[in-house]
Amino acid sequence: MSACPCGSGRDFDLCCCPILAGEPAPSAEALMRSRYTAFVRHDIDHIERSCAPETHAAFSRDDAVRVAEECEWGPLTVMKAEENGDDGMVEFFLTFRRDGEDWPVHERSRFRRIDGRWLYVDSVLNPKDPPRRVVKVGRNDPCPCGSGRKHKACCGR
Repeated sequence: MSACPCGSGRDFDLCCCPILAGEPAPSAEALMRSRYTAFVRHDIDHIERSCAPETHAAFSRDDAVRVAEECEWGPLTVMKAEENGDDGMVEFFLTFRRDGEDWPVHERSRFRRIDGRWLYVDSVLNPKDPPRRVVKVGRNDPCPCGSGRKHKACCGR
């Protein structure tokens, strides 16, 4: 028994191994973790077969082999995972070492479930969320809590 490279804290045989062997991933996050494990273990077949049809045209097996072989993979941290029906998104951070240099990767990947199987669609590196809009409440404005009192006499104290 050995820990899974994906960082889930689970045993490899119970985590990514069945997915790498061809079982459908139970979630978008599980597929993303298995793709990371596939790079660590140089399982390019899994990376290729887990691509959505529209992604296959851009997939380069030679590039994937080169990346898997040239990189020493650091820890994977899943920051956010969401599913909405058959669409999924996983945002994660990892580092890898290549040519003696450490490289950070912050990525937001999209996944789609087709015929019961989660597949990788595309990703955005260094994603930016839209800026948050902050509304300033004046002392004499109604309190945003809905009490009906002035802000200065309610939550603005």
